[in-house]
Amino acid sequence: MSDERPDLVVAGAGGGLVGALRAAELGLDVLVVEASAHYRRGNNTSMSTAMIPAAGSRWQREVGIDDSPEQFVADVRAKTKGQGDERVAGALGEVSARFADWLADHLGIPLQLVTDFHYPGHSVDRCLTVEGRHGSILLDHLIRKVKEDDRITMLVPARLVDVVLGEDGCTAVIEQPDGTELRVETGAVLLASNGYGGDRELVEQYLPEIAGAVYHGSETSRGDALRIGERLGAATAFLDAYQGHAALAKRGATLVGWATIMHGGFMVNAEGRRFGDETTGYSEYAAQLAAQQGAEGWIILDQRVHDACLAFTDFRQTVESGALVWGDSLDALAQSIGVSAAALSEEAASLAEVAEGAGADRFGRVSVEAALVPPFAAVKVVPALFHTQGGLVVDEHAQVLLPEGTAIRGLYASGGAAEGISGHGAAGYLAGNGLLPALGLAFLAAEHVASVHERPATPITS
Repeated sequence: MSDERPDLVVAGAGGGLVGALRAAELGLDVLVVEASAHYRRGNNTSMSTAMIPAAGSRWQREVGIDDSPEQFVADVRAKTKGQGDERVAGALGEVSARFADWLADHLGIPLQLVTDFHYPGHSVDRCLTVEGRHGSILLDHLIRKVKEDDRITMLVPARLVDVVLGEDGCTAVIEQPDGTELRVETGAVLLASNGYGGDRELVEQYLPEIAGAVYHGSETSRGDALRIGERLGAATAFLDAYQGHAALAKRGATLVGWATIMHGGFMVNAEGRRFGDETTGYSEYAAQLAAQQGAEGWIILDQRVHDACLAFTDFRQTVESGALVWGDSLDALAQSIGVSAAALSEEAASLAEVAEGAGADRFGRVSVEAALVPPFAAVKVVPALFHTQGGLVVDEHAQVLLPEGTAIRGLYASGGAAEGISGHGAAGYLAGNGLLPALGLAFLAAEHVASVHERPATPITS
C-alpha cells in the first residue's frame, strides 16, 4: 500500500479479504483491520464448511444441472416463507457464478461442486467448496493471495471501533492492543467483522430460544459493526435471525456435520426417540434439540454413512477425537449410550421402511438414503449457535442504508454485519447463507468502491 490514505478500510479478515483482494485488483489501496491474532483458525469463515452457493455456474453446466439466479431466489423465498430480503438475495444470486469464476481463475482456488448429498432447501446442487470442505482451507488461499498483493496492508491485531463520516470519505477509528487509538482517513469502510454471536447480552435479547446453547464462533463477533452502524443512524433488520446447528459433538466440540443425516442417519434424544424431521435443516433443528431433556441427543449412523462423511475435515476431526461409539447391533449400541434399545430399534425400523418405500414417517421425513445396517455408531451432540444472520440493512452494492433507504456514503457491510438473506429465526437458513453474503457482498462492495473512484470493475464472464 502507498503512504497516502487507503482507498478502503476493511474491518475483518474473513470474508472481508475477498473485498480487499477485489479492490486491490481494481487499483485501490486497502487496509485490513483484524481484531484477533488467531483469525486464521478462529474466525467464522475459517470455521465454516466452505460451502458457497453459485447459481448457474460452469461447474453445474459441466454435469448438466440447470440453475439460475432466479431459482436461487425462489429457494430463498421458499425456505424463509417469503420473509427474506429478496433484493439482497437477488444481487447475490446474480453475482454468484461470476464470483465463483473469479475465485477459481483469478485467485486460483480449486473449487468443487458438491453432488454426493443434497443440502436441505436447495432445489438443485449448487454449493461449491474446496477439498477438505473446511473454511480454514479456503481462508488459507485468501491469505496467501493477500500476502502477495502490495496494495493490501494487514493490521493485526487491531479493532475498528468507530467510523466518522466526512464530506470527502470518512475516518476509521482503530483501537490497538495497548489501548492507543489510530485514526485513518479513507475513502470507504467495509464492515466485515461478523455479527453479535459473541455478545451474550445481545444474544439473550434477540435470540432467547438459543441463548443457552454453545456459541461456536469467533469470540470477536461482538456486534461492533452493528453498534457502529446504529451510531450513524443505519437501519437494521432481521436481528432475530441466526444459524444454529444441531450437530456439534459434545466431546471435543467438533462439527459432526449434517451430511450424516442426509446420508441416512437420524437423531434421537436421551430416551432413544426421534423428535422431528431432521432433514428440514440443521439450523432450525438446533432449537428442537435444545428443547430435549438435557439439551443433548445422539446422531445414529453406520459404516456406510461414516465413510461417506470422511470427505469433511470436521467429521474426520470428530472421528479422531474418539467421539463415536460403536456397536455390532442396535441393542449393543443402545446399552453403550444409555438409551432404550426397544425405542432405538423401532426408530431405525421405521426409517428403514421409509428408505424402502414401504412406509411413511410420522414426522414427515421423506428422504432416507438407505436403511442403516450393522455395525452402528452414535455420537452425542449438543445444539450450537454458529453466527447471527441479522444486521445493517444494505442495498445491492452492499452500501449501508438509512431507514428511509438512502445510502450512507462510504459505508458498506457484508456477512454477519449485514442483514443477511435468511429471514427471521433459524428456519430460513440455507447452506451457504452465511458464506455467500460474507464473500459475495464484500466482492460487490469492492466493485462499487472502485466505481466511485472511477475505476470500473473488470468484466468477468461465467
